[in-house]
Amino acid sequence: MLPYIILLMRLVTSITIDKNVFIKTLNLFQGRSFIMNLLYREAIIMMENIKKVLLTEEQIAARVKELGAELTAEYKGKDVVVIALLKGCAWFVSDLTRAMAMPLRVEFMVASSYGDGTTTSGNVNVKLDIGQDIEGKHVILVDDIIDSGVTFAAISAMLKERKPASLKTVALCDKVERRINGLDADYVGFVIPDEFVVGYGLDYAQDYRNLPFIGVLDPKAYA
Repeated sequence: MLPYIILLMRLVTSITIDKNVFIKTLNLFQGRSFIMNLLYREAIIMMENIKKVLLTEEQIAARVKELGAELTAEYKGKDVVVIALLKGCAWFVSDLTRAMAMPLRVEFMVASSYGDGTTTSGNVNVKLDIGQDIEGKHVILVDDIIDSGVTFAAISAMLKERKPASLKTVALCDKVERRINGLDADYVGFVIPDEFVVGYGLDYAQDYRNLPFIGVLDPKAYA
């Protein structure tokens, strides 16, 4: 049953369709079974809380492929370690590294300045560090979004103390209007407006990460 809901959610991001039309389509699946009813309710809630689709699945895939090619051109032949900032980056870094036609290593860090809120606390908490020595390596630090720049700046400074040969940053989305420290990512997928976005790894209180698109969350969902 689940593939039917996923198929419908992908449909709404790949063509221009009114959200109400999408919800009416979902109504066709109501009452089919207990499991289907549960999935139906979850899909309705998720879509009703999406104010608009900002980036479609196809737009994201195309841009990630371009970023992969750009990084391959710069780093091919070098000893590269890609460091992903979890959790939200998991979707992006998975697709990005597969778009890089070169040998590389992947490490993960868990660091956050948000918790379950919608604004940064200003304090970066590192919960999981990388497991290998990066001295002399070319490091690519990857995150799903850069807004205040607090997390990127703190983690970049921490990693530079470990003496990598180089360190550059990649962000899928960039909220330039929210920057408070002047830091810019070296590679950016999309510059987006100052709205709270979810999907493709981006979350609100750990929800919405599994949406295949990036959408603007309706303020009523977190008011």
